[in-house]
This record gives sequence, C-alpha cells and structure tokens, in this order.
Amino acid sequence: MRAMITIMFLLYGGIQLYDVSRIDAGLAMPWPGTVVLFAWAALMTVMPLLIWRWERHGWHRRVLVGAWVGYGWMGVSFLFFWISLAVSLVGVLLPLASADSAFSARDGFLWACALTAVVTVYGFIAARRPRIERVTIHTPKLPMGSRALRVALLSDVHLGALIGVRRLRAILDTLRALDPDLLISAGDLVDGQADHFNGLAPMFAEYKPRLGKFAVTGNHEYFVGLQRALDFHERAGFTLLRGTAAEIAGALRIAGVDDPTGQRMGLPVFTDERALLSDSMPGRFTILVKHQPRIDPQTLGKFDLQLSGHVHKGQIFPFGLLVRLSYPVATGLSALAGGGWLYVSRGTGTWGPPLRVAAAPEITLIEIAPATASQGEGASAKRA
Repeated sequence: MRAMITIMFLLYGGIQLYDVSRIDAGLAMPWPGTVVLFAWAALMTVMPLLIWRWERHGWHRRVLVGAWVGYGWMGVSFLFFWISLAVSLVGVLLPLASADSAFSARDGFLWACALTAVVTVYGFIAARRPRIERVTIHTPKLPMGSRALRVALLSDVHLGALIGVRRLRAILDTLRALDPDLLISAGDLVDGQADHFNGLAPMFAEYKPRLGKFAVTGNHEYFVGLQRALDFHERAGFTLLRGTAAEIAGALRIAGVDDPTGQRMGLPVFTDERALLSDSMPGRFTILVKHQPRIDPQTLGKFDLQLSGHVHKGQIFPFGLLVRLSYPVATGLSALAGGGWLYVSRGTGTWGPPLRVAAAPEITLIEIAPATASQGEGASAKRA
C-alpha cells in the first residue's frame, strides 16, 4: 500500500513539474515568479496528505477549502498535461505539412490554456449531471407473467468534503422519480476525506424503497475508517453484505463481499465469494455485488449478474485507457463466458478532482423481468 501511494505521488509530482515548467516558459516569468510557481506545485502535490490530516483533526473549514483548491487543481493539472502534450505534438507535425503553419511555443501554450479551460468547465458541469442508464434482463427464474423487479444501482458516490447535501439531495430526488423496488450501493458510498458526512445519513435513512437498501464496502470505506463507514451505512438504513446474502421477494438473492483493500490494511474482510455462492439456490436469480470488477472463474455459473464499480471509466480522459490495463472489462453490461452478466458502473460521484470528462456519472436502473415464451429457457439482456 505504501509503495503504491509513493508511486502515485511521484507520478503526480512529475505532472506538476511538467505543468509549471510549461507555464513558466509560456509566460517567460522572472525568477521570483518561477520560485512561486514551483512552490505552488510542491504544495499542490502534498495537498491530499494535508487534507487527510486536517480531516482527522476535524478542521472542517480547512478541509473544505483544501479539497476544492487541491482537487480542483489536480483535475486542471491532469487536463493541462494531456492537452499540452497533444498541442506540442501538433506543433511538431504541422511544419511537416506546411512551413507556413508552424506556431510558436507561446502560441502553443496559449492554445493549451484555452482548451484546458473549456474542457474543465465542461467536466465540472458533466460531473453534476448523472445519466440514467437502463438495463433489462429477462430470466426464466422469475415466473412468467410476474412483475419485473426494478433495482437501482449507485456506485462510487464518495460522500464527503466535495459531495454533500446538495448533490445527495439531487441523487435521492432522481431515485424517487425512478421508483425502484430496491437500491444497491456497489461500494465507496463514502469518501476517504469524509468530512462532515455524518449529517448525510438521515437523508439516506428517509429514502425507503419497497424491498430495502443493500451495500458492500469499497476501498474508500477502509480509507475513511471501517467502523466509521459501517456506522454511517447503518444509520443510513443500508443492509451491509459482508460475505452474506439476502433473499428478496422469494425470487431474488443478493450476495455481497468486502473489498480486499481491508486485507492489505490488516483488517478482517469477507471476500470468499466461492464459499458464499456455494449454497446458491438454482431457482433464485442471484446478484453478486462486488466493488472491484474482477471475475473469479471458479464462481462463473453460480450467479446471474455481478454488479461492480470502482473504475469510474477513468473519470478524466484518457485515464480510462489506463484503467483498462488493470481492469480489462468494459463499463456497462457484458455477457460472461461461463453464463450470466457483468455490469460495471461508471460511478455516481467523483473521487479527487470534481470533474468528469468522457466518463459521465450514472445512476443505473436494472429491470429483472421474466422471460417470455419466445425467449425460451435462456436469459437475455438489453440496454435502453
């Protein structure tokens, strides 16, 4: 865990160094300005650690300001890094096509700044407008002619310093409009910097779908402190599935496992999905809820639908391409080779930068409907 965090900070520090070097060169700043720029880059690199420390001390105002400034800058710096590289590449290639089309380093810097500003505004707005994704799965495990079960899925909401009362109210209003039978959270309901998030639990507690609310732990439940996260879920009215399963409406079985992050932190976790699914009931449509979208080949055929999140589809392009290296699965609905389906949510909130670019947030409505006579014995699915 420490090695991974160290690598992440080194990479982030490298991006900061590149960005401020480009800004310094583009503005041709005198040396006092250069010193200020590099001091700012150093401060922003360690800001996530400072926010974490302030949150542990309960310094709400510092956390709020630090999160908006630090994580906002993180998003801008990521975008400027990729856009500046792309503009530099264009600057190299243009003279090859026409000598008259070359532009100066300053022009390239100004273009990079303008494009970064436009994409930042777009990403900030997009992060606050979750799309409604609709999926229908037909299964012979529900009696023909019976009512479809409507399951709402949230994932990676990241309630905390940046996602608070206003954002949660909008999410709950959307859920009430969708009117699902039950709600599932696929982990990371709370954020690692869960500053002042306890006041949000009563809001969730007031929302009571007909068949209940269920959740599993994600990695951020461990970052915020497992007991604190468990208490929040309990007060918010969620049934946490930690290596356990629940029978719903006599036709549905929901099983959930913990995120393995807790194991790396030396905490007790319940991740043995093979044991959990070993007593699966053939006549029940089984949903496996698991934060990270990894498939255990030995459990294929023992569940009908796995619900996962975690990846955010990279959240800010082009990180989605890098995410696919660690999690080689597509977001959305995929058929599994051993039978059943995998649905990977893009996530409902944001982690770190309050931006989303080419990875829109989502709230998912999954209808589990009985198979029709023309569909025979097999299961089928479609996305709206």
